[in-house]
Amino acid sequence: MLRGAIFDMDGLMFDTEKLVYENWLEMMTRRGFEYNLDIYKKTVGKRKEEVELYYKSVYGADFPYWELADMCRNNYIERVKREGLPVKKGLYELLGFLRANGVKLAVATSTSRQTTELNLELTDTAKYFDVLVCGNEVRNGKPDPEVFLTASEKLCEAPESCLALEDSINGIRAARSAGNITVMVPDMLQPTPELLPMIDFLCRDLSEVIPRLDPLLTKE
Repeated sequence: MLRGAIFDMDGLMFDTEKLVYENWLEMMTRRGFEYNLDIYKKTVGKRKEEVELYYKSVYGADFPYWELADMCRNNYIERVKREGLPVKKGLYELLGFLRANGVKLAVATSTSRQTTELNLELTDTAKYFDVLVCGNEVRNGKPDPEVFLTASEKLCEAPESCLALEDSINGIRAARSAGNITVMVPDMLQPTPELLPMIDFLCRDLSEVIPRLDPLLTKE
């Protein structure tokens, strides 16, 4: 029986990946670095410490990652406060459906708690969630299962009775390793052939998730 649902945030709940990419593209171009979407995609779903290592492998050890990351975050905050945060199709309906069926909800994200709380506040979605597990609160980032195992533990539910909803390849790998029921709603990254066996439900958007849940909500 389904007792918990653990949501990734960026690219799954909110259409934030495009905003972040646009920020990085503008900053990198201004600094004279060659940058493109393929480079950005390599960072999706990773914590900042891992992104730093990747960028330094591409641009050299002197690459000023933390300076640019801070600029990107500040630009992001200013933009979403000014323009609002785009919400993925079906999010509110799915959250309401799960709550109405007594399912506990968590966020498990590589993003910092400060930005996570801002996103939830701006979209009026904080009220749905019992637990937040953020990137700066775990030792290991996705595809390590720590963030999903921590979320299941904080929900006081077994991992195998928790749904994990993800848009990224590393996120699905992490959720499968944790023992969760996996749902992938692709955003920038499509599932690879090797990933498909790790996905229990593959959906085009969050509105497609609800019809898949009936067998999991059967009462004991």
